[in-house]
Amino acid sequence: MAPGVVSSTTKTAGFTKQASITSRAYVTFLAGTGDYVKGVVGLAKGLRKVKTAYPLVVAVLPDVPEEHRRILESQGCIVREIEPVYPPENQTQFAMAYYVINYSKLRIWEFVEYSKMIYLDGDIQVYDNIDHLFDMPDGYFYAVMDCFCEKTWSHTPQYKIGYCQQCPEKVTWTAEMGQPPSLYFNAGMFVYEPNLSTYDDLLKGLKVTSPTPFAEQDFLNMFFRDIYKPIPLVYNLVLAMLWRHPENVELDKVKVVHYCAAGSKPWRYTGEEENMQREDIKMLVKKWWDVYEDETLDYKKTVTEPNGETPEEEAVDLQSFLAALSEAGVVHYVTAPPAA
Repeated sequence: MAPGVVSSTTKTAGFTKQASITSRAYVTFLAGTGDYVKGVVGLAKGLRKVKTAYPLVVAVLPDVPEEHRRILESQGCIVREIEPVYPPENQTQFAMAYYVINYSKLRIWEFVEYSKMIYLDGDIQVYDNIDHLFDMPDGYFYAVMDCFCEKTWSHTPQYKIGYCQQCPEKVTWTAEMGQPPSLYFNAGMFVYEPNLSTYDDLLKGLKVTSPTPFAEQDFLNMFFRDIYKPIPLVYNLVLAMLWRHPENVELDKVKVVHYCAAGSKPWRYTGEEENMQREDIKMLVKKWWDVYEDETLDYKKTVTEPNGETPEEEAVDLQSFLAALSEAGVVHYVTAPPAA
Protein backbone atom coordinates (compact mmCIF):
# COMPACT_ATOMS: atom_id res chain seq x y z
CA MET A 1 0.00 0.00 0.00
CA ALA A 2 1.38 3.39 -0.92
CA PRO A 3 2.15 5.87 1.87
CA GLY A 4 -0.83 8.05 2.72
CA VAL A 5 -2.16 10.63 5.17
CA VAL A 6 0.05 13.45 3.92
CA SER A 7 1.16 13.82 0.35
CA SER A 8 4.65 15.29 0.48
CA THR A 9 4.16 16.69 -2.99
CA THR A 10 1.51 19.05 -1.69
CA LYS A 11 2.39 19.71 1.94
CA THR A 12 4.79 22.58 2.59
CA ALA A 13 8.11 21.36 3.98
CA GLY A 14 9.07 22.27 7.51
CA PHE A 15 12.42 23.73 6.63
CA THR A 16 13.08 25.70 3.48
CA LYS A 17 11.40 24.25 0.43
CA GLN A 18 8.53 22.17 -0.91
CA ALA A 19 9.03 18.59 -2.07
CA SER A 20 9.28 18.16 -5.83
CA ILE A 21 10.27 15.46 -8.27
CA THR A 22 13.94 16.51 -8.13
CA SER A 23 14.18 17.44 -4.46
CA ARG A 24 16.07 15.92 -1.58
CA ALA A 25 15.03 15.29 2.01
CA TYR A 26 16.02 13.77 5.31
CA VAL A 27 13.82 10.92 6.51
CA THR A 28 13.28 9.12 9.79
CA PHE A 29 10.95 6.40 11.07
CA LEU A 30 8.51 6.34 13.99
CA ALA A 31 6.30 3.58 15.37
CA GLY A 32 4.10 3.15 18.41
CA THR A 33 2.81 5.37 21.18
CA GLY A 34 5.98 5.68 23.23
CA ASP A 35 8.47 8.44 23.87
CA TYR A 36 10.54 8.14 20.67
CA VAL A 37 8.58 11.11 19.38
CA LYS A 38 10.83 13.22 21.59
CA GLY A 39 13.87 11.93 19.71
CA VAL A 40 12.30 12.90 16.39
CA VAL A 41 11.42 16.37 17.72
CA GLY A 42 15.04 16.75 18.84
CA LEU A 43 16.23 15.65 15.40
CA ALA A 44 13.99 18.20 13.68
CA LYS A 45 15.34 20.98 15.88
CA GLY A 46 18.91 19.79 15.38
CA LEU A 47 18.58 19.89 11.61
CA ARG A 48 17.10 23.35 11.88
CA LYS A 49 20.02 24.49 14.07
CA VAL A 50 22.59 23.40 11.47
CA LYS A 51 20.60 25.26 8.80
CA THR A 52 19.84 22.35 6.51
CA ALA A 53 18.36 23.26 3.14
CA TYR A 54 16.06 20.24 3.14
CA PRO A 55 12.92 19.02 4.95
CA LEU A 56 12.57 16.17 7.43
CA VAL A 57 10.06 13.49 6.42
CA VAL A 58 8.78 11.22 9.19
CA ALA A 59 7.53 7.82 8.03
CA VAL A 60 5.00 6.75 10.66
CA LEU A 61 3.24 3.44 11.19
CA PRO A 62 -0.56 3.50 11.67
CA ASP A 63 -0.15 3.03 15.44
CA VAL A 64 1.46 6.45 15.89
CA PRO A 65 -1.26 8.51 17.58
CA GLU A 66 -2.71 11.64 16.06
CA GLU A 67 -1.38 13.73 18.96
CA HIS A 68 2.17 12.71 18.14
CA ARG A 69 1.67 13.48 14.45
CA ARG A 70 0.43 16.96 15.32
CA ILE A 71 3.47 17.52 17.51
CA LEU A 72 5.76 16.56 14.63
CA GLU A 73 3.88 18.79 12.18
CA SER A 74 4.12 21.65 14.68
CA GLN A 75 7.89 21.22 14.44
CA GLY A 76 7.80 21.48 10.64
CA CYS A 77 8.04 17.78 9.80
CA ILE A 78 6.34 16.17 6.81
CA VAL A 79 4.41 13.23 8.28
CA ARG A 80 3.73 10.26 5.98
CA GLU A 81 1.93 7.14 7.07
CA ILE A 82 3.28 3.81 5.85
CA GLU A 83 2.02 0.26 6.20
CA PRO A 84 4.04 -2.23 8.27
CA VAL A 85 6.39 -4.69 6.59
CA TYR A 86 6.80 -8.07 8.24
CA PRO A 87 9.59 -10.62 7.71
CA PRO A 88 8.80 -14.26 6.91
CA GLU A 89 7.64 -16.19 9.95
CA ASN A 90 10.20 -18.50 11.49
CA GLN A 91 11.99 -19.16 14.77
CA THR A 92 14.88 -16.74 14.30
CA GLN A 93 15.69 -14.84 17.46
CA PHE A 94 16.38 -11.15 16.96
CA ALA A 95 19.13 -9.39 18.90
CA MET A 96 16.37 -7.07 20.19
CA ALA A 97 12.66 -8.01 20.19
CA TYR A 98 11.56 -4.66 18.77
CA TYR A 99 13.81 -5.05 15.70
CA VAL A 100 10.99 -6.75 13.80
CA ILE A 101 9.18 -3.41 13.27
CA ASN A 102 12.28 -1.96 11.60
CA TYR A 103 11.57 -3.92 8.42
CA SER A 104 8.93 -1.25 7.78
CA LYS A 105 11.79 1.14 6.97
CA LEU A 106 11.88 -0.52 3.56
CA ARG A 107 8.82 1.56 2.64
CA ILE A 108 10.98 4.68 2.38
CA TRP A 109 12.32 3.44 -0.97
CA GLU A 110 8.81 4.21 -2.22
CA PHE A 111 9.22 7.96 -1.58
CA VAL A 112 10.11 8.60 -5.21
CA GLU A 113 9.07 12.26 -5.20
CA TYR A 114 12.56 12.75 -3.73
CA SER A 115 15.62 12.10 -5.86
CA LYS A 116 17.90 11.37 -2.90
CA MET A 117 17.33 11.02 0.84
CA ILE A 118 19.39 10.71 4.00
CA TYR A 119 17.89 8.32 6.52
CA LEU A 120 18.46 9.03 10.23
CA ASP A 121 17.19 6.98 13.19
CA GLY A 122 15.10 8.84 15.75
CA ASP A 123 17.84 8.46 18.38
CA ILE A 124 20.30 10.40 16.24
CA GLN A 125 21.23 14.06 16.50
CA VAL A 126 22.95 16.14 13.83
CA TYR A 127 25.47 18.67 15.20
CA ASP A 128 26.94 19.96 11.95
CA ASN A 129 25.49 20.49 8.50
CA ILE A 130 25.75 17.34 6.36
CA ASP A 131 23.81 18.52 3.29
CA HIS A 132 26.94 17.94 1.19
CA LEU A 133 26.31 14.19 1.44
CA PHE A 134 23.47 14.64 -1.05
CA ASP A 135 26.09 15.59 -3.65
CA MET A 136 27.94 12.27 -3.57
CA PRO A 137 27.76 10.29 -6.85
CA ASP A 138 24.47 8.55 -7.56
CA GLY A 139 24.13 4.79 -7.80
CA TYR A 140 25.67 3.87 -4.44
CA PHE A 141 24.51 3.20 -0.90
CA TYR A 142 26.50 5.26 1.61
CA ALA A 143 26.77 4.51 5.33
CA VAL A 144 29.28 4.24 8.19
CA MET A 145 30.92 0.91 9.00
CA ASP A 146 29.70 -0.81 12.16
CA CYS A 147 31.71 -2.41 14.97
CA PHE A 148 31.71 -6.16 15.74
CA CYS A 149 32.99 -5.88 19.31
CA GLU A 150 29.70 -5.72 21.23
CA LYS A 151 28.28 -8.87 22.85
CA THR A 152 25.25 -8.67 20.59
CA TRP A 153 27.63 -9.89 17.86
CA SER A 154 28.60 -13.03 19.82
CA HIS A 155 26.84 -15.24 17.24
CA THR A 156 29.31 -14.19 14.52
CA PRO A 157 32.73 -15.61 13.61
CA GLN A 158 34.08 -12.05 13.69
CA TYR A 159 33.28 -11.69 17.38
CA LYS A 160 34.52 -15.17 18.24
CA ILE A 161 38.04 -14.48 16.95
CA GLY A 162 38.11 -10.83 18.00
CA TYR A 163 38.09 -9.47 14.47
CA CYS A 164 36.61 -6.04 13.81
CA GLN A 165 36.56 -4.01 10.61
CA GLN A 166 37.20 -0.88 12.70
CA CYS A 167 40.68 -2.20 13.50
CA PRO A 168 41.44 -4.99 10.98
CA GLU A 169 45.16 -4.78 11.71
CA LYS A 170 44.71 -6.11 15.28
CA VAL A 171 43.28 -9.52 14.38
CA THR A 172 43.87 -10.86 10.89
CA TRP A 173 41.20 -12.78 9.03
CA THR A 174 43.11 -15.94 8.08
CA ALA A 175 42.82 -17.76 4.75
CA GLU A 176 41.74 -20.90 6.62
CA MET A 177 38.52 -19.11 7.53
CA GLY A 178 37.64 -18.54 3.90
CA GLN A 179 36.70 -15.25 2.28
CA PRO A 180 36.83 -12.27 4.67
CA PRO A 181 33.41 -10.84 5.54
CA SER A 182 32.03 -8.04 3.41
CA LEU A 183 32.15 -4.54 4.81
CA TYR A 184 29.16 -4.12 7.12
CA PHE A 185 27.39 -0.83 7.82
CA ASN A 186 25.24 0.51 10.63
CA ALA A 187 21.76 1.20 9.24
CA GLY A 188 20.94 4.01 11.64
CA MET A 189 22.14 6.50 9.04
CA PHE A 190 22.48 6.06 5.30
CA VAL A 191 22.27 7.93 2.00
CA TYR A 192 20.13 6.32 -0.67
CA GLU A 193 17.98 6.96 -3.75
CA PRO A 194 14.27 6.12 -3.59
CA ASN A 195 13.29 3.90 -6.51
CA LEU A 196 10.16 1.82 -7.13
CA SER A 197 12.10 -0.97 -8.83
CA THR A 198 14.46 -1.19 -5.85
CA TYR A 199 11.47 -1.06 -3.52
CA ASP A 200 9.84 -4.01 -5.30
CA ASP A 201 13.11 -5.97 -5.25
CA LEU A 202 13.52 -5.29 -1.53
CA LEU A 203 10.06 -6.68 -0.72
CA LYS A 204 10.52 -9.66 -3.02
CA GLY A 205 13.91 -10.36 -1.47
CA LEU A 206 12.51 -10.15 2.02
CA LYS A 207 9.98 -12.89 1.24
CA VAL A 208 12.74 -15.39 0.46
CA THR A 209 15.37 -14.23 2.98
CA SER A 210 15.34 -15.72 6.45
CA PRO A 211 15.39 -13.07 9.19
CA THR A 212 18.71 -12.72 11.00
CA PRO A 213 19.58 -11.31 14.45
CA PHE A 214 19.99 -7.70 13.27
CA ALA A 215 16.79 -7.73 11.22
CA GLU A 216 16.58 -5.05 8.51
CA GLN A 217 20.19 -3.98 9.06
CA ASP A 218 21.45 -7.44 8.09
CA PHE A 219 19.00 -7.54 5.19
CA LEU A 220 20.08 -4.14 3.84
CA ASN A 221 23.72 -5.15 4.15
CA MET A 222 23.07 -8.24 2.07
CA PHE A 223 20.95 -6.39 -0.49
CA PHE A 224 23.31 -3.43 -1.03
CA ARG A 225 26.61 -5.28 -0.53
CA ASP A 226 27.84 -4.68 -4.08
CA ILE A 227 27.15 -0.92 -4.15
CA TYR A 228 27.94 -0.04 -0.53
CA LYS A 229 30.47 2.75 -0.06
CA PRO A 230 31.77 3.50 3.45
CA ILE A 231 31.74 7.10 4.68
CA PRO A 232 33.73 8.46 7.66
CA LEU A 233 32.80 7.72 11.24
CA VAL A 234 31.95 11.37 11.87
CA TYR A 235 28.63 10.87 10.04
CA ASN A 236 27.32 8.25 12.49
CA LEU A 237 29.14 7.99 15.80
CA VAL A 238 27.68 4.94 17.51
CA LEU A 239 28.40 5.68 21.18
CA ALA A 240 30.04 2.31 21.85
CA MET A 241 32.90 3.49 19.65
CA LEU A 242 33.95 5.77 22.51
CA TRP A 243 35.06 2.78 24.58
CA ARG A 244 35.51 0.13 21.89
CA HIS A 245 37.68 2.12 19.48
CA PRO A 246 38.62 5.45 21.07
CA GLU A 247 41.65 5.69 18.80
CA ASN A 248 39.27 6.12 15.84
CA VAL A 249 37.15 8.88 17.40
CA GLU A 250 37.85 12.61 17.17
CA LEU A 251 34.89 13.83 19.18
CA ASP A 252 35.30 17.50 18.29
CA LYS A 253 34.91 16.62 14.59
CA VAL A 254 31.84 14.39 14.90
CA LYS A 255 28.83 15.68 12.94
CA VAL A 256 26.23 13.02 13.77
CA VAL A 257 25.82 11.21 17.10
CA HIS A 258 23.83 7.98 17.40
CA TYR A 259 22.51 7.50 20.94
CA CYS A 260 21.99 3.75 20.57
CA ALA A 261 24.01 2.38 23.51
CA ALA A 262 21.98 0.94 26.39
CA GLY A 263 20.86 3.79 28.64
CA SER A 264 22.03 6.56 26.32
CA LYS A 265 18.69 7.88 25.00
CA PRO A 266 18.87 11.49 26.25
CA TRP A 267 15.15 11.70 27.05
CA ARG A 268 15.44 8.55 29.22
CA TYR A 269 18.94 9.08 30.58
CA THR A 270 19.54 8.11 34.23
CA GLY A 271 23.28 7.43 34.15
CA GLU A 272 22.76 4.03 35.78
CA GLU A 273 23.65 1.72 32.88
CA GLU A 274 27.17 0.57 32.07
CA ASN A 275 29.41 3.32 30.63
CA MET A 276 26.74 5.98 31.15
CA GLN A 277 28.76 7.79 33.83
CA ARG A 278 31.55 8.56 31.40
CA GLU A 279 32.20 12.28 31.07
CA ASP A 280 32.01 12.16 27.27
CA ILE A 281 28.59 10.48 27.47
CA LYS A 282 27.31 13.07 29.95
CA MET A 283 28.56 15.83 27.69
CA LEU A 284 26.81 14.36 24.64
CA VAL A 285 23.55 13.87 26.54
CA LYS A 286 23.65 17.48 27.71
CA LYS A 287 24.44 18.58 24.16
CA TRP A 288 21.25 16.86 22.95
CA TRP A 289 19.19 18.55 25.67
CA ASP A 290 20.67 21.93 24.80
CA VAL A 291 19.20 21.56 21.31
CA TYR A 292 15.89 20.09 22.47
CA GLU A 293 15.28 22.85 25.03
CA ASP A 294 16.30 25.73 22.78
CA GLU A 295 13.08 27.67 22.15
CA THR A 296 14.67 29.59 19.29
CA LEU A 297 14.83 26.33 17.31
CA ASP A 298 11.08 25.71 17.45
CA TYR A 299 9.49 25.78 14.03
CA LYS A 300 8.42 29.22 12.87
CA LYS A 301 5.56 29.11 10.43
CA THR A 302 5.37 31.96 7.97
CA VAL A 303 1.85 33.19 7.24
CA THR A 304 1.08 35.45 4.31
CA GLU A 305 -1.32 38.34 5.00
CA PRO A 306 -4.24 39.01 2.59
CA ASN A 307 -2.30 42.00 1.25
CA GLY A 308 0.55 39.71 0.27
CA GLU A 309 2.91 40.89 3.00
CA THR A 310 4.63 38.40 5.27
CA PRO A 311 4.43 39.22 8.98
CA GLU A 312 7.09 38.32 11.50
CA GLU A 313 7.40 34.60 12.05
CA GLU A 314 5.70 33.30 15.17
CA ALA A 315 7.51 30.64 17.18
CA VAL A 316 5.64 27.63 18.52
CA ASP A 317 4.98 28.18 22.23
CA LEU A 318 7.35 25.75 23.97
CA GLN A 319 5.27 25.31 27.13
CA SER A 320 2.17 24.43 25.11
CA PHE A 321 4.29 22.04 23.09
CA LEU A 322 5.63 20.31 26.21
CA ALA A 323 2.13 20.12 27.66
CA ALA A 324 0.96 18.44 24.46
CA LEU A 325 3.74 15.88 24.84
CA SER A 326 2.51 15.00 28.32
CA GLU A 327 -1.11 14.83 27.24
CA ALA A 328 -0.11 12.54 24.39
CA GLY A 329 1.22 10.04 26.91
CA VAL A 330 4.87 10.78 26.32
CA VAL A 331 7.34 10.72 29.22
CA HIS A 332 6.89 13.91 31.20
CA TYR A 333 9.26 16.78 30.62
CA VAL A 334 12.37 16.70 32.78
CA THR A 335 15.29 19.07 33.00
CA ALA A 336 18.53 18.18 31.29
CA PRO A 337 21.05 16.21 33.37
CA PRO A 338 24.17 18.08 34.48
CA ALA A 339 27.28 17.83 32.34
CA ALA A 340 29.26 16.34 35.19
